[in-house]
Amino acid sequence: MRSATDLAADLHALELGGGDTVMTHAGMRSVGPLINGPDTLIEAIRMVIGTAGTLVVATDWEAPYLQHLIGEDGRVPDEWRDHIPPYDPARSRALRENGVFAEFVRTTPGARRSANPNCSVAAIGARADWLTEGQALDYGYGEGSPLAKLVEAKGKVLLVGAPAHSMTLLHHAEHLADVPGKRVLREEVPFRRADGATEWRWCEEYESTEAIVPGFDDLYFDQIVADYRSKGGADGPVGDAAAELFDAADITRFAVGWLEARVPSRID
Repeated sequence: MRSATDLAADLHALELGGGDTVMTHAGMRSVGPLINGPDTLIEAIRMVIGTAGTLVVATDWEAPYLQHLIGEDGRVPDEWRDHIPPYDPARSRALRENGVFAEFVRTTPGARRSANPNCSVAAIGARADWLTEGQALDYGYGEGSPLAKLVEAKGKVLLVGAPAHSMTLLHHAEHLADVPGKRVLREEVPFRRADGATEWRWCEEYESTEAIVPGFDDLYFDQIVADYRSKGGADGPVGDAAAELFDAADITRFAVGWLEARVPSRID
C-alpha cells in the first residue's frame, strides 16, 4: 500500500518538478494498491508540480452510439436522434479506453474541460483555463489546441503503467506533419447548448482511431516512442508501474520528422 508521499518521491526521481504542466496517461492497475486509489496519484502529481503547475488528461468522451448508430454518411438515423445525449463538457464521461484516471481528474473539483468532444482534455491547476479554452470544434488536435498549448507551455508527458500508443500528444504531431493522404473523419455530433437544448453540428477531424495514412500499423505510435527513447529519456518506477517522462515539444518535433521521413513527399 502506497501513499501520495510515496508516489511523489518516485515522480521527483523522474524529474517532474514544480510549475510543470504535465499530460498524464496512467494504467492504475499497474501502479499497485494506493491508499485512496486514483486520487492518490492525482494528489502526488499535484504535490510535485505545486500550485503553479497543471495536470492534464485526455478525456475524449464516452459515446457508445458512435459504434452502433452512425452510418457511413456520418449521421445518426432520425429515429434515434432524440435519444442521444449531447456532449456536455461538465457532464459527459471520459472515454473508458482512456482509463479510470482520466475520469477521476475530470471530476476533481476545480477541473476544466475543453469543447471538442472527440479531442477533449481535462485540466486542473494554474493553467487549466488557458489550456482548455478556445478549442476548435474542427481539427481539435491542431493549432491553438490544448495539445499545441502543452507544447507552447514547455510541458511534459508522463506515462505511468500506460502503453506508448496511448500518448495523445502524437495526434498533434500527425496534424502538423506535412504528409499526403491523411484520413479525415466527418461526423455529425450533438452538443448541449447553454439553454439545455441539443444542437447537432458537423465536425471534421483527422482520423485518430486508426493510422492517419494507409500503410502504417494502427499501433505505430509505439514505434515512434521506441525510436525516440533509443536516444535516452527519463524512466523509473511510480509505485509498481514503469513510468516515463517526455518533453512535449521535443517528442512532437521528433514524431513530425518520423512521419515525414516515412511517407512520400507531397506532390504539388
